[in-house]
Amino acid sequence: MEAPHPYAELSRAQWRELRLNTPLTLTAGELEELRGVDDPIDLAEVTDIYLPLTRLLNLHFTGARQRGAAVNTFLGDDHTPPPYILGIAGSVAVGKSTTARLLHTLLARWPEHPRVDLITTDAFLHPNKVLEERGISHRKGFPESYDRRALVRFVADVKAGAEEVRAPVYSHLEYDIVPGASQTVRRPDILIVEGLNVLQPAPPAALAVNDYFDFSIYVDARVEDIRAWYVDRFHKLRRTAFADPKSYFSYLAELSDDDATRFAKQVWRDVNERNLVENIAPTRGRAGLILYKGPDHSVRRVRLRRT
Repeated sequence: MEAPHPYAELSRAQWRELRLNTPLTLTAGELEELRGVDDPIDLAEVTDIYLPLTRLLNLHFTGARQRGAAVNTFLGDDHTPPPYILGIAGSVAVGKSTTARLLHTLLARWPEHPRVDLITTDAFLHPNKVLEERGISHRKGFPESYDRRALVRFVADVKAGAEEVRAPVYSHLEYDIVPGASQTVRRPDILIVEGLNVLQPAPPAALAVNDYFDFSIYVDARVEDIRAWYVDRFHKLRRTAFADPKSYFSYLAELSDDDATRFAKQVWRDVNERNLVENIAPTRGRAGLILYKGPDHSVRRVRLRRT
């Protein structure tokens, strides 16, 4: 008799069957707005992968609420159970931001949890000035480039049911934290926290942000595929966002295609791949669910932790 395995390994076809009667509540036009740069996701991917996933998360949310209500009953407390917190991790250019935006939209259309907020850990990067002072500007996106304490405090306050919690705002155009700007979260049903390092363990005697997660997802693919997606995305950004004179990276729009390719590959090798191999990929096993993508960006299989 085969021993029980802590993970369920499912092919795309097997996962698709778990959708059951979950309705498609997204149009092609809405998906176009949610899609990331160079992410070819289509409604078939939404139907096959994300509808079963939202069904799973809805069931998990309901279970978490029931557990929270049971604790409140025991304590004689009539407070609303705490917000459900979902973490989403993965490499640069793997498509985790599209996954987060898509789940944000789809989950909010379930009647059980209409209030869904999304925060990205970019908001908790140290300002460029601080990174420069510490000599780690070249390690932006690595664990030490984030204000870990502020991120953990933010998520802890949301989990504790604070009426209002504020997070900084990061501008991809300016490549920096926006002084004085903030994003406010007000007791959501679900909070999605998306970022490179959200599954990082904490230092000794400290808490990690993922200690507050009810569930977590890791978006995965082969390194060589992510590298190709990163370079393709870089070229598209040169023709779009980087072409804006206000962009921090506007100087890159003037590069020739060959020079741009060399530049992108160097940045990938020296920064993003290094961060992926050293810090991000080792946290994959901490996720409750892993989405494995093929070279065409579509999810080929799913790994779900049973416990």
